[in-house]
Amino acid sequence: MIDLDTALTGISGILVTPYDAAGDIAPGKLAPVLDRALAAGLHMPVVNGNTGEFYALTTDEACTMVAEVAALLDRRAPLLAGVGRGIRDACRLARASADAGATALMIHQPPDPFVSPRGTVDYVRAIHEASGGLPIMLYLRNDAIGVAGIKALCDLPGVKGVKWATPNPLKLAEAIAACDSAITWVGGLAELWAPVFYAVGARGFTSGLINIWPERSMAIHAALEAGDYGRANGLIADMAPFEEVRAEELNGTNVTGVKAALQALGNDCGPTRSPSAWPLTEAQRTKMQGFLTANGLV
Repeated sequence: MIDLDTALTGISGILVTPYDAAGDIAPGKLAPVLDRALAAGLHMPVVNGNTGEFYALTTDEACTMVAEVAALLDRRAPLLAGVGRGIRDACRLARASADAGATALMIHQPPDPFVSPRGTVDYVRAIHEASGGLPIMLYLRNDAIGVAGIKALCDLPGVKGVKWATPNPLKLAEAIAACDSAITWVGGLAELWAPVFYAVGARGFTSGLINIWPERSMAIHAALEAGDYGRANGLIADMAPFEEVRAEELNGTNVTGVKAALQALGNDCGPTRSPSAWPLTEAQRTKMQGFLTANGLV
């Protein structure tokens, strides 16, 4: 198994959360998805991320997901476990993730309307302590806390990486320059933004595509690691219909697109939960089917 530092510079593959016919979580359905991704070379699976509908899960469900995914993974790769929501739920999930054998935690940025920069520092510190000291990847979707606020978070014990998920590469470059050089900055807006983030110092990227086409994600990563931006951009351009479907309805079809593609591939992981959109509209479904067919996935 590769070490965490190496995995952080690779692809963090955000797994979907499967549901059964009754709408309950069905983690066993991830087995073929996980096996294919690992066979393609996926560096680090991620459970309880946004493509995993983290905010649609109960804390009990999230605890079950991390335990079951860890068992399916069976230490074949490092496991990054998402935690978040209210501080008590986040700490409980951090403990459950540690007990399950997660390698590191990905701490979702708190969506509370009254978040303070110094309160977020306390939040991250408490979660780290609750986990027994697991390494941390910060997940930043909003850079309004500024470079000083980001540096205060990165200075905390245990922080190994930052998942940068805001379309602001100039601010990313500032943050990289201001923080410890040992921090790994990971492109958090998937393949589409990976070349831009690489250009200012990020390494690796997150991906929902790994659920259906991990080989393409790995090829993009290899091109970026080789500094071949032309090849990387060409590989990404072929994904345009997939990303266009996912970006519709204010990104409300982001996970819908992935799960609809999984169904078309014969890997039915169930629908998405409200308030995500389900199912795809006829126009969206036609575009997704065309993408899958054109690339030989069906």
